[in-house]
Amino acid sequence: MELEDILGRVETRLQALGLSAHAASLAARKPDAIRNLKRAVKNGDRRGITTETLAALAPVLKTSASWLLEGASASWLLEGVGDPNAGTEVKVAGRIGAGAEILPEYEQIPEDGLFEISVPFATPADTIAFEVEGDSMWPRYDSGDVVICWRQSEDAENVVGREAAVRTRDGRRYLKRVRRGAVAGTYDLESHNAAPIRGVEIVWAAAIQAVVRAGQWQRIASSARSGM
Repeated sequence: MELEDILGRVETRLQALGLSAHAASLAARKPDAIRNLKRAVKNGDRRGITTETLAALAPVLKTSASWLLEGASASWLLEGVGDPNAGTEVKVAGRIGAGAEILPEYEQIPEDGLFEISVPFATPADTIAFEVEGDSMWPRYDSGDVVICWRQSEDAENVVGREAAVRTRDGRRYLKRVRRGAVAGTYDLESHNAAPIRGVEIVWAAAIQAVVRAGQWQRIASSARSGM
């Protein structure tokens, strides 16, 4: 398991619920749990958290231990997210570059997105998706995968150290791991097998919540949506 990813999912739920890490840990009767997880990520200690601790945190964070542990890698539903409108249909809002950048203004994206897909788990109503294009994030992501995130932008500082969909001030869209840049207010975008992109300004950012592998999602035909 990737501790950075687990911490990212924990922080996503904390933000959604308006909880502090300390309050959540106390409520789970694991007073140092999240602090120890952050320390483990910082120090590269792979023994950062146990499944027992995740099981204790899960109900406090209104999700499941399997989601905290594995995210989209598990056969999961987004249990306990609390959205009565959750469903399995997601709009693909465009393509995202895991290699060369994607320029959204040249995609000619309709107002309601490129197309709609059916995914093998329930998602909240404010979910959007992007189709991955390029191979700089391989082996984490392949071209044709679909990444899922929440529609509302997060503060760029909230996605530092995490994989995120981002749009830069010059209009380019990327799937990268975000790091702080050398100049305040700028960020570096890291790939797994390509040179980093340094010193960009981020105007929209959303942490990756799930990935559906190419071949595991199904495009919904326009006629099916329209009832024709």
